[in-house]
Amino acid sequence: MAKINCKVMNCSHNQSGECYANCIDIVGGSAKKECDTCCGSFLDSRHYSELTNNTLSMGSCDCLKCTVAACSYNDNRLCTLDQIQVSGERVEFYTQTECSSFQQRE
Repeated sequence: MAKINCKVMNCSHNQSGECYANCIDIVGGSAKKECDTCCGSFLDSRHYSELTNNTLSMGSCDCLKCTVAACSYNDNRLCTLDQIQVSGERVEFYTQTECSSFQQRE
C-alpha cells in the first residue's frame, strides 16, 4: 500500500497515482483547512524528467514530513497516518496542491 496517493498527475514523482519521491514535505504552518496546505515536493513534469525511481526504499515514497502544526496527524513534524491523499487540478506550482487528509487539531 502506498503511503502517499497522489492525484496531481503532472508531478514528476507521480507514477500511476503513487508518489515516488525520496520523501515529501507537506507545508502550511498556519493552515485551518485542506486548501491551506500543500505538497512542497511537487515538481512539474513539464520542467523535470520523470522522477519515479527517486526513492530510498524499494517502492513508492514512505517518508512524510509535515510542518502543518494545526493538523491532528502531525507528531513532531511527521505524519502519523498510514496513508494520505495529495490532490490538485491543473497544478503549475506546489502552492496549488493540497493534503486532502488534513484534519484540524481540536
